[in-house]
Amino acid sequence: MVVESDLEVSDLIVRQTLAPLGYRVQLVGSAALALQEAARFVPDVIIANLSLPGLSGKDMLVGLTAQGIDVPIIVLAEKGMENDVIQAFRLGAADFINSPVREAEVVSAVERVLKQTRARREREQLSRQLNQTNQELQRRVRELTTIFAIGKAVISITDQRVLFDKIAEGAVYITEADLGWLLLKDDRSKAYLLSAHQNLPSSLFSRLNQPWDDGISSLVALSGESLSIHGDPLKRFKVAQLGQSALVVPMKVKNEVMGLLVVVRKKPLAFNASSQALLEAVADYASISLVNARLFKALEEQVHTFQLATETAQLGEQVSQEFLRQVSEEMKDPLLIMKDNLDLFSGKSTRSLPADQANALVVIKDQLQSMISLSEVVNDPQQAVENHSRVTTNLNELVRQAVNRFQPLAQQNGFIINLALPQKAIQILASPFFVTRAIEGLLVHSLRYGSPSGQRTLQVETISGGQLHIQLVDKDALVDEKQLPHLFDKNFKPTVTSPRYAGLGISLPLAKGIISTYAGNIWASGKPGEGVTYHITLPMAQG
Repeated sequence: MVVESDLEVSDLIVRQTLAPLGYRVQLVGSAALALQEAARFVPDVIIANLSLPGLSGKDMLVGLTAQGIDVPIIVLAEKGMENDVIQAFRLGAADFINSPVREAEVVSAVERVLKQTRARREREQLSRQLNQTNQELQRRVRELTTIFAIGKAVISITDQRVLFDKIAEGAVYITEADLGWLLLKDDRSKAYLLSAHQNLPSSLFSRLNQPWDDGISSLVALSGESLSIHGDPLKRFKVAQLGQSALVVPMKVKNEVMGLLVVVRKKPLAFNASSQALLEAVADYASISLVNARLFKALEEQVHTFQLATETAQLGEQVSQEFLRQVSEEMKDPLLIMKDNLDLFSGKSTRSLPADQANALVVIKDQLQSMISLSEVVNDPQQAVENHSRVTTNLNELVRQAVNRFQPLAQQNGFIINLALPQKAIQILASPFFVTRAIEGLLVHSLRYGSPSGQRTLQVETISGGQLHIQLVDKDALVDEKQLPHLFDKNFKPTVTSPRYAGLGISLPLAKGIISTYAGNIWASGKPGEGVTYHITLPMAQG
């Protein structure tokens, strides 16, 4: 726009200088008209004479600023108007041209100002783009933060009600929807229940955990594909009562639609592909939560089953122990009567009896006494051991008796028990009966759970500290190093499906109790390829 009242000057600027260069120029003759036209179409550059009739060029600058019109202005000034030019710059002028006007000066000033204008507009455009990009990045960050929070919730939140509320809230937030809800398939009725919601009207709160058909979710459940719908097509469905745009995404587990995520906008603004992708990501997390719920449920059922089995086993063991205690109690008197009768019989002279019958009579008496002592152990193991008198006994003889008792049985089952005893007698202060039972307990366990054939070696030796050492070695036994430390635990059961030998013998935990009573120790050691060795240490008798 050129604001000039002098026709010669305006003709020089417009017709002779700018028009031939392709500029589109509007000529006005006064400042008042320039203010009107500038407000109407906002020119790129204004060339205005400071000496205009009526309103001056400076007045026009003030008027443009007052209207908020930001247009670069080149002022024309004659010599001697330097102060007016300085004031014009203070009022916002961009450049000036001396009068009389020269074509080259006009072109140079216009191009210089337009270059600045283009640079400013490019900066403004870049600034707007940067702001838009920044806003988009911030939105993406919020979306990713929400997705991350939902994923974290799926892993950490065990209360499904709280988790589903979190998922519904996140779905509404990342899709910029007004409301939303989560439908889950009931395993029994196969209907979809309203399991969580965000911003639904209070009149619908009573529908929570109840079947609910919004009109479009059932279609998505059948197709298994996401659906975005808005405007007039949505009016045919019930969900139109809540909004004018809807997005439904299925939650699938192994291609089965187990639930649906629905978000709604009140305005007919369609959900774009980005919103759909985000909601599908949330649906994937929700599907993971459903899988986790199934796994937790199955695990709880297994734990419950194991608990019942354990309780049943414990009850069975209690019943068995009580039954054994009662049987032992009932057997005690008949055994004592039998022993008394045998004592009467054996009190007579046995010289008339053959040697084998006399020996058999002694064996029967010994076995009856063993059964009486074992019945006492069943009823109160610790007290039974304490009640038996402690005498100084040759340990070599106790070991030999135990081996002789088990040697025939071992040979029948393909075993050989080797015995290695020192030449000098080793004396201990203990109950011969219970020490023998402890040694027999090791033999029974070794025959039952050790190597299926081969040899066992039972060895006795003295060691430092006034101790004696009994070893039962099974070099061919398979070693489970995890089981060895627990063999003598009260409730431990070896992992053997079918023991090879079911002879009578006390358990290892009871053997441990006996040896501990006499200030001894009992344990097992072994490594793969070296077999298993059972150990007993006892203090030797003093003097």
